[in-house]
Amino acid sequence: MGWAAQLLPGLAPADIARLDALPEQRVSTGQILFRAGDDAQGFAVVLEGRIEVTLTGASGREILLYAVEPGQSCIQTTLGLIGDAPYSGEAQTVTPCRLVILPRTLFRSLMDQSEPFRAFVFRAFAARMSELTGLLEQVAFARIESRLARALVELAQAGQVQATHAELAARIGSAREVVSRQLERWAQRELIATERGRIMIRAPAELKRLAM
Repeated sequence: MGWAAQLLPGLAPADIARLDALPEQRVSTGQILFRAGDDAQGFAVVLEGRIEVTLTGASGREILLYAVEPGQSCIQTTLGLIGDAPYSGEAQTVTPCRLVILPRTLFRSLMDQSEPFRAFVFRAFAARMSELTGLLEQVAFARIESRLARALVELAQAGQVQATHAELAARIGSAREVVSRQLERWAQRELIATERGRIMIRAPAELKRLAM
């Protein structure tokens, strides 16, 4: 079974065949897929890997808007293809990725003619909008301490977080200097220990409490 039938149940056999005939692309880590100001050329379907979409303000500060993984969509691409709006953010692969690009004409044809495809796009769009609303609420109302603790809890694997202070700052919508100061306070309290590009979690229960 091809990828189209797995990700898009209910799609007509002819449409599945059109999608499965599209060439797969393999993209290495660290590749820029689009930048602010670019026009959307096609709809990317991620089969493997992770793409992160960030927004950079006039001050140079970055914030992670969302990530795109298998079965998910890029809201900026959807807006660009439906409303002809240019990208306002930047997308970069953070792992090796395998993806398929639906050309603009095929995307619009399926949106017009295929209810299952249209439902997939709008469900993914609604999920993305919900995530962005949650991000806005966190940035606007949650304390830095809470947002940073939540990020560490979510990113931790085997008691460690592989991330720089700048990457954490982008994830929670803050400045690198603010993140560094907070991590230093936690290190002094022995909640964490830090090395270059790595954070060891020493008190996971306390971090979970702070993240609430």
